[in-house]
Amino acid sequence: MPNTNSAKKRMRQDAVKNSRNLWRKRRIKDQIKTFMTAVHDHNVKVAEEEYRKLTGLLDKSACTGTIHRNTAARRKSRMSRRLIEMKQKGKTSGGGAKAKA
Repeated sequence: MPNTNSAKKRMRQDAVKNSRNLWRKRRIKDQIKTFMTAVHDHNVKVAEEEYRKLTGLLDKSACTGTIHRNTAARRKSRMSRRLIEMKQKGKTSGGGAKAKA
């Protein structure tokens, strides 16, 4: 337990910051889930919209220090790659012969 007033105040501030950071991380995880659901369902329009929301959340969290900026960049890159792959599969699966099995 803290003894000084400044240590008590620091504990109160840490509790607020911790709860705020946990809230931001939960929002990111929820947004990733909605994005991945749209990708899994091959819904390009919804996936693009969810990706835009996700990148905004990641950038804001990186600016506030909740997550590291490289972590945000890595997650955006991975989600972008999934979105591009989904679009490519949608174009190639339209018709034509399949590759060798």
